Amino acid sequence: MHIPKAELHLHIEGTLEPELAFALAGRNGVTLPFADTEELRTAYLFDDLQTFLDLYYALMAVLRTEEDFEDLANAYLTRAAAQGVRHAEIFFDPQAHTARGIPIGTVVEGLGRALDRSEETHGVSTQLIMCFLRDLSAESALETLEAAKPYLHRISGVGLDSAELGHPPAKFREAYEAAGALGLRKVAHAGEEGPPAYITEALDVLGAERIDHGLRCMEDPELVKRLAADRVPLTLCPLSNVRLRAIDILEEHPLRAMMDAGLLCTVNSDDPAYFGGYVGDTFHAVHEALGLDHEHLRTLARNSFDAAFLDHDEERRERYLSEVEAYVFD
Repeated sequence: MHIPKAELHLHIEGTLEPELAFALAGRNGVTLPFADTEELRTAYLFDDLQTFLDLYYALMAVLRTEEDFEDLANAYLTRAAAQGVRHAEIFFDPQAHTARGIPIGTVVEGLGRALDRSEETHGVSTQLIMCFLRDLSAESALETLEAAKPYLHRISGVGLDSAELGHPPAKFREAYEAAGALGLRKVAHAGEEGPPAYITEALDVLGAERIDHGLRCMEDPELVKRLAADRVPLTLCPLSNVRLRAIDILEEHPLRAMMDAGLLCTVNSDDPAYFGGYVGDTFHAVHEALGLDHEHLRTLARNSFDAAFLDHDEERRERYLSEVEAYVFD
């Protein structure tokens, strides 16, 4: 599935493959509680979002230096380019690192070193989106935004992620208002574990321009009509939904029904090292499990560029869209 595509829902920390985790652990003198990469890989089986997050945050201990973050981003970009990604809007979680004593500048500059060379090295244009951890306080989000101000030349937007239940979007109204005043774009995770009302809240209270996941919108027909009429992009992650038990089996995923309802759906990999595949793998999986034909896949690829934050470079967007139209499936 090498059709040109944009990836809009990708947590860079979630691209930490076991081999790189062990390599960085060795470089930084970190002892992992796993005998080898195979034992670690078998740990990538989860009962729900929280059990995933527990391992996800624990493994971040190996990320210490700018070089580590640069290597992490380069590894992702290499895999993404091989699967047809032409543009990536990459999430990162600064609070997960500053809580470990890693300065936000180390994270941003390390990632930035890889992103600066991405187009030349990988043929992938990039943007960086800073996510607030919703299970932390609203005050922490505001402090993180303040700490990020020296690096805003590298950051294009803000997002909201981590454990959704019990942490409604409205909690972060002030942080999103402040981000908007700084000219940052706005996205938010909503409607993965949380109810459809969280999607509405993300739109109306936070001013989110894209909804990350948005799976449960299908429980609210009026919300579906609104999302379709307003062409609000949904950055769906089908493999993630199955691994985290939001959907029992991929064949039951509502992606096809969502497309039929006129929703602007995109397909993404979320945390691919943990969830069994990168975005090209995800395209292949939904093609087989949901019976999506090549034109469905072309629509998903087209949607990804339509939903990308490329308003400042419409010529680039049109070039990518032309590549989608010209693509010939095997």
